[in-house]
Amino acid sequence: MYIKSIRLNNFRNYKTLDLVFDQKTNIFYGDNAQGKTNVLEAIYMCCTSRSHRSSKDKEMILFGNSEAHIRTEIFSGEMNHTIDMHLRKEKKKGIAVDGIPIRRIKDLLGIINVVFFSPEDLQIIKEGPSERRKFIDSELCQFNSIYFSNLSAYQKVLNQRNQLLKDLPFHPSLESTLDVWNRQLIDYGSLIIEARSTFLSQINEILSEIHWKLSGKKESVQLTYEPDVSASAFEKILNQNQLRDLRMKTTTTGPHRDDFRIEADGIDLRKYGSQGQQRTAALSLKLSEIRLIRNKTSEQPVLLLDDVLSELDRRRQNFLLESIDGIQTMITCTGIDDFVSSHFQMNKVFHVANGMID
Repeated sequence: MYIKSIRLNNFRNYKTLDLVFDQKTNIFYGDNAQGKTNVLEAIYMCCTSRSHRSSKDKEMILFGNSEAHIRTEIFSGEMNHTIDMHLRKEKKKGIAVDGIPIRRIKDLLGIINVVFFSPEDLQIIKEGPSERRKFIDSELCQFNSIYFSNLSAYQKVLNQRNQLLKDLPFHPSLESTLDVWNRQLIDYGSLIIEARSTFLSQINEILSEIHWKLSGKKESVQLTYEPDVSASAFEKILNQNQLRDLRMKTTTTGPHRDDFRIEADGIDLRKYGSQGQQRTAALSLKLSEIRLIRNKTSEQPVLLLDDVLSELDRRRQNFLLESIDGIQTMITCTGIDDFVSSHFQMNKVFHVANGMID
């Protein structure tokens, strides 16, 4: 699978933009704050329906306009597809696949798979549990539409339950409805816990091999799922904690509090890993994503590398670049001298300046 072209209208700092990509390596270079990342963001939006850095559609619309449009032409599953996305300031975004509007986001997911790697992802290990949950969820949602549906439903139920917990002091008669939300929370949450457990087991096998090579055959890593509660015990613990939830006015039990531990030779890298160890582990996780998608779909994902190489030392840079052979890759950077000196294959090069690309 690969992206053939993209067209932008009023997206970020682009009034209009038309690009045709190479099936292999595409380099976007230029000074910072010129619009390189915006192109990658638009690609990611069209493939996943969301931005990797903004939760509000209106923030991506060019100042002074009420709408933005992204169109990508892709090749996936031996077929050509067109994905259109309209972003509106005052309305929900509109998405069409091959000219047919879709009502559910899950109908978009999996048409083409992408792996996005930015400097912020190097903090997956170091930052809090929410970053690691985001890593699991973003990957699972791409190739598991059932998981996406369960996760969306769980989040809606969780929000409803939390709102009820806040309202109960003013409307005590509503307490009888708490059981309804509890039941749904348990049903959806148990499915999420089981899917996450399976996912981490699958990626563990891939990760250990990649990290062993990336660390110069010096470290062995292991992921361990740390669910806030097991699927089998969810109902019991939720009921036990109900008085605490009522007191705190929020749901204190469930997969929205999950985490996973990553250890190198028995050392918890979240707490005790050096910066180099944490970066190596994060890079290993991203490369494991690529291979897992390939195993699941029998196709290579599209790889988006947003100024990551500048954050890695030469050995890790070389390992990453060697690992992307055969994968359509979009790379942003400030200069191309290092690519030239290392004789790296640059199939297409774009210069980005002031929202213009040539």
